[in-house]
Amino acid sequence: MKGPAVGDRAPDFTLAGVQVGDRRDFSLSEYRGKPVVLAFYPGDATAGCSIQLKSYRDDFEVFSEAGATLLAISPQDVDSHASWSDREKFPFALLADPDHKVIEAYGVRSPIVGVKRTVCIIDSEGIVRWRFTGGVRAIFKKPRALARVLEKVT
Repeated sequence: MKGPAVGDRAPDFTLAGVQVGDRRDFSLSEYRGKPVVLAFYPGDATAGCSIQLKSYRDDFEVFSEAGATLLAISPQDVDSHASWSDREKFPFALLADPDHKVIEAYGVRSPIVGVKRTVCIIDSEGIVRWRFTGGVRAIFKKPRALARVLEKVT
């Protein structure tokens, strides 16, 4: 597996993104001191990704209750993210990685769909504490399962 393994320092990054209509640059390092859930997904408004990110929206309180920040990353541009986020009312940030730099740094590039559906949980010190990669279909860990992991790493 390329990219950081459990126990490794998470590669820092800065990506353009949008959160509740606010467009800005987001850096992983700005969230030090609290856990971060990085959710890599293949594409905006696609069937599988819609199921995944809507589940995060619908159970968003599990991330809030854990004191965790959720950042969702895909290769689409900020305009695409903003349109989808506005339509679906996502309370978390969607980050644009059109050059695949962060996707490659985390070892989640896929020759089939561009990005392997992957979730990394990073602790308050910036260390990867958990990692899961789903299959080609919409296989992902639901928010309640992620909350159980967050309980162990926070």
